[in-house]
Amino acid sequence: MSDETSGTPKDSHYARLRRSHRDAKRAKAGEPQGRFGHARPAGDPSPGRAPAAGRIWLYGLHTVSEALKNPRRKLHRLLATRNALARLEIDESALPCTLEQVEPKALIAELGSEAVHQGVALETEPLIAKRLGDLANARLVLVLDQVTDPHNVGAILRSATAFAADAVVTTSRHSPQEGGVLAKAASGALEHVTQIEVRNLAEALESLASQGFFTVGLDSEGPETFEASLAGDKLAIVLGAEGKGLRQKTRATVARLARLPMPGAIHSLNVSNAAAIALYAASRHLNRD
Repeated sequence: MSDETSGTPKDSHYARLRRSHRDAKRAKAGEPQGRFGHARPAGDPSPGRAPAAGRIWLYGLHTVSEALKNPRRKLHRLLATRNALARLEIDESALPCTLEQVEPKALIAELGSEAVHQGVALETEPLIAKRLGDLANARLVLVLDQVTDPHNVGAILRSATAFAADAVVTTSRHSPQEGGVLAKAASGALEHVTQIEVRNLAEALESLASQGFFTVGLDSEGPETFEASLAGDKLAIVLGAEGKGLRQKTRATVARLARLPMPGAIHSLNVSNAAAIALYAASRHLNRD
């Protein structure tokens, strides 16, 4: 699904080259790679101090609040201003990590000046992605074909949680790692939806089909409408990268290509908006009487 109407400004060619060169240097130096494969997700704010090896910063009240409740999280340090601590409404004695009450300038020093931290930051380790074999009893799955913008992936995770999707599948390359920007956009959803990482998307789609999932790829040129294309009791909805949409191999692998009907003057949607609409329609199909 094209992202031509995205409100997210596209990186310039030279900015992408600089980031690619920077990430290559980090990988050569042995810096830890995140769950989705990049040293720092595109669109992250200007960095403050680097967290310890293998750790990331999450920030924002909803993001941190949900992370603190997640027993799968390995937590290390919570930084919070006095006001933010009061808003979190947590039992300090029950925290599974160190708590430091700080001033806002300390958060800026750690996170960078552009992070919308709302007075709180959590140093933690990325969640461990699960495997396709962990989808027992799943009925609704989202598959992202190299969706790279962390704002979009975060928003997709939020919609996936809202519509009770069982998992979001991403590729190990050309997907943003778990980090502050993605988690903030997800607004806590990162802790609630199963995330699965695969190396080969076409093989993953074939595996999903063998597990009984009907795979539908969203494409603006799809021959039928999305709702009309739905079939069966297990659905895997596939969404393409910003701008270029589904790759040719992905288009050839899904069971069906379908479009979201748009009678207005604009005929494409941001990928996260398309995901929300598709999830709504898929949920109605799966929960039909």
